[in-house]
Amino acid sequence: MKARPQTRDEVVEAVRESSRVLPVAGRTKPTLATTIDVELLDLSELSGIVEYDPSEYVFTAKAGTLVAEVQRTLREHGQYLPFDPPFAEHGSTLGGMAAAGLNGPGRLRFGGIRDFLIGVTFVDGGGCLSKGGGKVVKNAAGFDFPKFFVGSLGRFGVLTELSFKVFPQPENYVTLRIPHNDLAAGMEGVLRIASSPWEPDALEIESSGEVFLRLGGTETALPQRVECILGELSGMGERLADEEADKFWREANAFGWASPEAMLIKVPVTLNRILELDEFLISVGAERRYGMAGNVAWLAWPAEKPVAELDVGLRKLGLGGLVFRGDAMRVNLGKWTSGTITRAVKAAFDPEDKFPSIS
Repeated sequence: MKARPQTRDEVVEAVRESSRVLPVAGRTKPTLATTIDVELLDLSELSGIVEYDPSEYVFTAKAGTLVAEVQRTLREHGQYLPFDPPFAEHGSTLGGMAAAGLNGPGRLRFGGIRDFLIGVTFVDGGGCLSKGGGKVVKNAAGFDFPKFFVGSLGRFGVLTELSFKVFPQPENYVTLRIPHNDLAAGMEGVLRIASSPWEPDALEIESSGEVFLRLGGTETALPQRVECILGELSGMGERLADEEADKFWREANAFGWASPEAMLIKVPVTLNRILELDEFLISVGAERRYGMAGNVAWLAWPAEKPVAELDVGLRKLGLGGLVFRGDAMRVNLGKWTSGTITRAVKAAFDPEDKFPSIS
């Protein structure tokens, strides 16, 4: 098997020659590439933007293309991927971004990877090149294959090309910091903001209860919106300086707030479950942050703590977690079910079980 294919034909050949294989590239989420008894297929040289028409707000690129490269190209035309792909500044690739299914703070307003991925080309378990979706936004023919690959962790096939729709980028951003006495009060504040007409671009809660609200818009309209919101907050909030705001969102996207030695875990959650989850995390001294208006918990599990303790804690709470950095025997923790449809798709795309199994 050629470990670093440069063309999709070489990817096809590599899959056909392998008994067990897992695609990798940027390795910014290393735990997702530690499956045992598989050969790693490095797609980092399968890179480059294949097609991009700014007037159509759609692009197609190879799976190993750096997210940062795509962002630079889009920015030249005033466009962007609104969901703030994590680890973009640290080497994340398009294929890994989709397969991991991790979204950043911007997912709140316009949706995540699943909402923007419109087409894929992939190699299935039989070594056949297949396509799903297309290169246009209005595409409703057949099964929506691209959606299955978001968060698939390489279990269905090897992505070789991906097509995304994009949006016009706001002219400017403003970030407001809203302090609260504790996490419960911060959650009440988030609930109020989420049900308001303010249209937040991102809404994050720190474990202290401090809320960070990002707004995007035009240079002329933003100041009036900010003034109105600050007025409704009755002096509770303050506008961050641009440099401080940029630092906060960069750290959010790269998990710079977490200890470098800590295990990083994504836990899907709802706002009404956060307090009981937080109580458990306090008891073990885990760093945490709650994103997307309280719809996801990001955990930094202490390196000296056994991950089994987290697994048990999540199971007791009826929650599941995805480990994407750290020394873990498996990536799925807590209560985690794959579902009948997922298993059926796995059986159809990978009948010989060449790709990682569904746990």
